[in-house]
Amino acid sequence: MNKWIVAAVLLTPVSMNVIASEEVEFRAAGSLKTAMTELVGSYQNTYEVNITSQFAPSGLLRKRIEQGEHVDLYASANMKHPSTLNKAGKSGPVVRFAGNKLCAIAQENITVSSERLLDKMLEEEVRVGTSTPKADPAGDYAWKLFARAEKVQVGAEKALQAKALQLTGGENSAKAPEGRNPYGWVMENNQADIFLTYCTNAVLAQKEVPALQIITVPDAISVGAQYGLTLINDANPDAAGLAHFILSTEGQAILSKYGFDTPLL
Repeated sequence: MNKWIVAAVLLTPVSMNVIASEEVEFRAAGSLKTAMTELVGSYQNTYEVNITSQFAPSGLLRKRIEQGEHVDLYASANMKHPSTLNKAGKSGPVVRFAGNKLCAIAQENITVSSERLLDKMLEEEVRVGTSTPKADPAGDYAWKLFARAEKVQVGAEKALQAKALQLTGGENSAKAPEGRNPYGWVMENNQADIFLTYCTNAVLAQKEVPALQIITVPDAISVGAQYGLTLINDANPDAAGLAHFILSTEGQAILSKYGFDTPLL
């Protein structure tokens, strides 16, 4: 489908009879923070629109919207959470605007390769960290990886689920200091030997903690992530412009620069 048709579909169902307020309330997955901060800044440099952005695990953001928090535009690290809002009559259609994959980050002292990643994670003494399923799609994707591992080695799924340390993304997870990458911080504080997160997050973590290794997940157990965008009902009309920019060639190029797959380029 032509990307401009996709944009038109996204923007159509939301009530446009609302008078624009002073600020657009934008909520997005934590894994989008660095890329979206630049993207939103670029948009604001071109258009006189005030945007308040907050980044957090997608599942927690969805819950906040369901509980009545005023949000205009929502960008999730999966399609499920925005689709749930759409099915409940709280938002417009959901458009896939970016993709990602899971990578593993490993401590400097861990001897591991892509081919041996599953074997290493299954070793009893190796601590495997993940984000929190249901609250954060990165955790859900890790559990999908565990399910795929079962097809490679019988018993792997239950073993990995049992040993996985849910260290980030939950309501009660320890929070990294302001400005720190949470995965780099977790690994720097030696809370896990191997951590499964988005490849884009892995790159940011390694920039903060250069000793970390980034391990490509082998194809047999690799899991991809699809990101969804939706306008919340009765959104500030200016939010439609930001949504359009995210789907535009310029917006997609910014996401691509940070390692996201961009289906609309």
